[in-house]
Amino acid sequence: MKNSALLLIILFFALTAAAQDTIQSKKIITTARILGLGFTNRLDTYLSAEEYTGSELRFVSQTVRENGSRISRAVNHQANIAKMNNSTGNGNEIGALYSFAYDCNYLLLRRQLEIRAGVGLESSLGFLYNTRNTNNIAQAYLAANLEAGIIAAYPFRLLNLPMEARWEAHFPLGGLMFSPNYGQSYYEIFSRGNYDRNIVPTTIFSTPSLRQQLTLDFTVARTTVRLGYMTDIRQSSVNGLKQHAWSHLFLVGIVRKFSITHIIP
Repeated sequence: MKNSALLLIILFFALTAAAQDTIQSKKIITTARILGLGFTNRLDTYLSAEEYTGSELRFVSQTVRENGSRISRAVNHQANIAKMNNSTGNGNEIGALYSFAYDCNYLLLRRQLEIRAGVGLESSLGFLYNTRNTNNIAQAYLAANLEAGIIAAYPFRLLNLPMEARWEAHFPLGGLMFSPNYGQSYYEIFSRGNYDRNIVPTTIFSTPSLRQQLTLDFTVARTTVRLGYMTDIRQSSVNGLKQHAWSHLFLVGIVRKFSITHIIP
């Protein structure tokens, strides 16, 4: 009798534990690792009045966290490297840029079409090196912005395969950026301490920029593949200097989605 009671108790807790293992929360984490390759056009009048064009390679890492509410959070890392030539072919530039963004998005529409909008913080750090110059040979980039964004996602089936079309766009509202003045050398700023409004407040008018991408997710052999196109337009006009970096990239990457399981005591 005692053995039967003990067996029933053990069986009860085993079944309870098994049931607990199947309880899932509403927390979902989606990660995307993407490579982009394409064309870029660069201008920085601190280095040259000429535009330089060439190729760009970019890596994008995105993590989106959802908890069942209307608010989702996204962390984005992007790093790119580019090599450009001027129109006559006698000058080269090499550039690199890393950016980090943390966004909070609010679900506006949840039907077959899902629309989110939100705000976030973006910071970037990079450089541009001109191989032709002897005086101003390089420019450093450092900026932090409050940005706004919108995301639209549309899941559908084609040939009985699940797919999702996705479009997202982000643009800066305002922030701070580092910039020398026209004719001011880095030696004057950092060695002689001749600061001259080199940390500049920016607005949507002085840095009119837009980053957007259109992608398609589909599954191949249990792996979700993302293909798409990205346009990244970064521009500024501060301290008597004009800068732009216009990039057009084709994207390919892998998307993974995880749901978190809770064990409830």
